[in-house]
Amino acid sequence: MSEFRILGADGAPMRRPPPPRTRGLPDGGVGAWTGGSMAGGMGAYSTPFEAADIYGQHMSHWRPTLWSPDAELNPARDRMVARFRDVVRNDGWASGAVTRILDNAIGATFRPISKPDHRALRAYSGLKGFDAVWADEFGRAVDANWRVWTHDPGRYCDAARGMNFSQIARAAFRHKLVDGDALAVMMWIPGRVGAGRARYATAVQLIDPDRLSNPQLQFDSQTMRGGVEIDEYGAAYAYTIRKAHQGDWWSAAESLTWERVLREDPFGRPRVVHDFDHDRAAQHRGVGAFAPIVQRMKMLVKYDGTELDAAIVNAIFGAYVESPFDPQLVAEAMGADSQWAENDAFNGYQSMRAEFHRERNLMLGGVRIPHFFPGEKITAINAARPVSNFAEFENAVLRNVAAGLGLSAQQVSNNWSDVNYSSARGALLESWKTLTRRRDDFAWGFCAPIRVAWLEESLDVDDYPLPSGAPEFMECRGAYSACKFVGPGRGWIDPVAEKQGAILGMASGLSTLETEIAENVGEDWEDYLDQRKLEIQRVSDLGLPPLDWSGVGNAMQGKSTDEKPSKAPEKPL
Repeated sequence: MSEFRILGADGAPMRRPPPPRTRGLPDGGVGAWTGGSMAGGMGAYSTPFEAADIYGQHMSHWRPTLWSPDAELNPARDRMVARFRDVVRNDGWASGAVTRILDNAIGATFRPISKPDHRALRAYSGLKGFDAVWADEFGRAVDANWRVWTHDPGRYCDAARGMNFSQIARAAFRHKLVDGDALAVMMWIPGRVGAGRARYATAVQLIDPDRLSNPQLQFDSQTMRGGVEIDEYGAAYAYTIRKAHQGDWWSAAESLTWERVLREDPFGRPRVVHDFDHDRAAQHRGVGAFAPIVQRMKMLVKYDGTELDAAIVNAIFGAYVESPFDPQLVAEAMGADSQWAENDAFNGYQSMRAEFHRERNLMLGGVRIPHFFPGEKITAINAARPVSNFAEFENAVLRNVAAGLGLSAQQVSNNWSDVNYSSARGALLESWKTLTRRRDDFAWGFCAPIRVAWLEESLDVDDYPLPSGAPEFMECRGAYSACKFVGPGRGWIDPVAEKQGAILGMASGLSTLETEIAENVGEDWEDYLDQRKLEIQRVSDLGLPPLDWSGVGNAMQGKSTDEKPSKAPEKPL
């Protein structure tokens, strides 16, 4: 076989260029970047880091682009969000996962417990009246007025008057979870204030994040990122919001009109509340939690549908009657012409079959009794659906979904049959960390600014115990409005053992009644003590014997026990 050569412009064979040389490396640097690895590694084209390899068969075609956070998200944001919502609307796994996160992070009642920073106020003002007693009295008054505003039957805390505050928080958190952003505008509606109407002019208007966009759909610029105006430090100072959703065909004119709203008033009152998870520096819009898993969820939906269709088809065609003769083949074998159906021999057999089945309508209890003509037999279809590896594949995808959403696999699938107590508790404790982090982030990013705006008005409307010469609210709004938002409790898997552990923790000083009640029940510990006092008094008034849990029985008089908490059996729940 002749040898092929590539010739240059001068007609001479072209030569291979020499490899680049680098000083200081054992082989001149050639092996590290273009030849073998410095330690005689794999292949002819490896790098010190396998992640930087561009020649290997596994990495050569994997060359993602290095984007900025806004450049990689904002142009494709609408398409991504539309897919997230479609999956959540139409897939039970996705819808159930969202519901599980909402129920555990926000729940039915999401409220703050005031904890004004009396030490900071005392250090700032020099007033000795800011002490723990004042903080308790002031906090109780703030919490009472907050309940009046957030749970008013007229729902005046909502500009649309459709939700109380817990429902607003749940809807906003759902937007943040699915869409990536939670957005609201603080409204001032004094016309609603009056007897039998609103007590405060402050109201929350929840905004669909789709409406936050650049005016006239312009490209992002140095100062405009996805509807967020930023300054030279990257801080948001204004938002451009459509007056109507782009999908509202009945408000087509308003959907093409943008309104610019400042982040806050000149004196610091919040105007726009925008909360999202910051995954990278200099990021100004959020990414939904379904971004890394939506493709696999869509594949699972398609796989489930395909298996269900196949099972239905197999169920419909469960059996058929098989005859020993095929009409056309038998006629051809008998030498009949194109009018094979008129062949007397074969036609006679078919006629007898038809006549036989017409006359054999035997019924028993309304059910027909099968009776076959000589030569016929019934054949059943083996419906092997779903396939043997269907459950394993589905579980693998659901585990991927659970890991992406920060839930346990059992919370996503609702299948607890293959775990014991220890496994279930361990999985729930891990997911609880993520849920509490999400709750606290949302409380700080979305709920805290709303509370600041309301409390500013409340201090003007309501009477609060303040020391003489106390600083204005806006001077120390962080100290005045300090609080902890409480959502649903974690609950128990083994109530006896876990409650005994809580008692031991409080007795040893490792926990407090406030912590235990907030984490396990999701309520205010002071409300519990008030209710407990009423119940003890009621038992005494009725002349009933004191109960062990009332604080008067032997169980709460320092009685000790050497018995260890019972251990739950290691068996599937």
